[in-house]
Formats: sequence, C-alpha cells, structure tokens
Amino acid sequence: MSNQQGFVLWFTGLSGSGKSSLTRMLEPELRKRGYSVEILDGDEVRENLSKGLGFSKEDRDTNVLRIGYVAKLLARSGAVAMTAAISPYAEIRNQVRAMCNNFVEVYAECGIDELCKRDVKGLYAKALSGEIKNFTGISDPYEAPENPEITVNSETQTPEESLAVILEYLEGNNIIPAVEAAQA
Repeated sequence: MSNQQGFVLWFTGLSGSGKSSLTRMLEPELRKRGYSVEILDGDEVRENLSKGLGFSKEDRDTNVLRIGYVAKLLARSGAVAMTAAISPYAEIRNQVRAMCNNFVEVYAECGIDELCKRDVKGLYAKALSGEIKNFTGISDPYEAPENPEITVNSETQTPEESLAVILEYLEGNNIIPAVEAAQA
C-alpha cells in the first residue's frame, strides 16, 4: 500500500438493511485502489470480542465502543475499517466518531415493512409477535443518524446504485482516488 490514509466507514441501519452486503461489495473496489481493508461485522465481533454481552442498552453500547476502538486502530495504521453493526444509539455512534479520525457514517435506510418482507430468518415476525424481546426497531429503539455523510436506501436503490453513491461521495471528497474511466 502507498501512503494512503486510513479511514473508518461506519455503516449503521436496521437488521436486514444491507450493511453487510454493501461492505462486501465495497471491499474489492477499495482493494483495487490499493487499500488494506478490514470488515468488522457486528455478528463476528459479538462472537469474538464481545462474547457474553447481551442486548441491554449497556451491553450494546459496550459492543459498539469495542468495534469503534478496533476501527480506530485499523484506520490509524492506514487500513480502511468498515463496520456493519446496527449501532442503534446516536450518542454512542457520536462517541465513536469523536474517537476516530477520518470517520464516514453510512446510513443504510430501509422501512420496517420492507425489512419484514425480506426477513428470511423470520426475526422481525418473531419480534412483532413478542417472541424476541429487545429487537432493534421493533421493541427497542433505533435512532437514525441526523447528519450521516452518506445515506443509501436499500428499499429504493439497487445494491449497485447504493455502492455508486458511496464511491461517488468518497471520491468527491478526496477520501479515495477516483478510478480512471479507461480502467473501469
């Protein structure tokens, strides 16, 4: 890798809104431009760094702060740290923003009705029926970002359109170099 500066791409949004899919689509685009990329997926972090934490507000906050700390270290070392964790509370996302240099928040927006339609695991149905307690967006709050750098909507945009919005922002703000049209 050249002397490119690391940064944090913090994806937030409800379960099923496309956060993980977008990070997986973005990863090869960033690697093509010479970046070292690490994806901090919420489920994987819970399994490896936050095992034993539950879903109380305090435990969720602890989990998000741990993800933020690791993302900060990766970015400081020149990597692109992409997160795909719901991170439901604005206050904690703002704490992470404050601890990280070069922080870009990406809000993956999608309505509950659409999320219920695409819910292959049936989690939303179980949450709506009361089988699952403390489910973000149903029985637990989700505080959408007020001023994210990037907003994509997986209900109205294809994943490719959302990816284009993210790349356009990153290139337009000189966070990543643009790919020459001839290379595309």
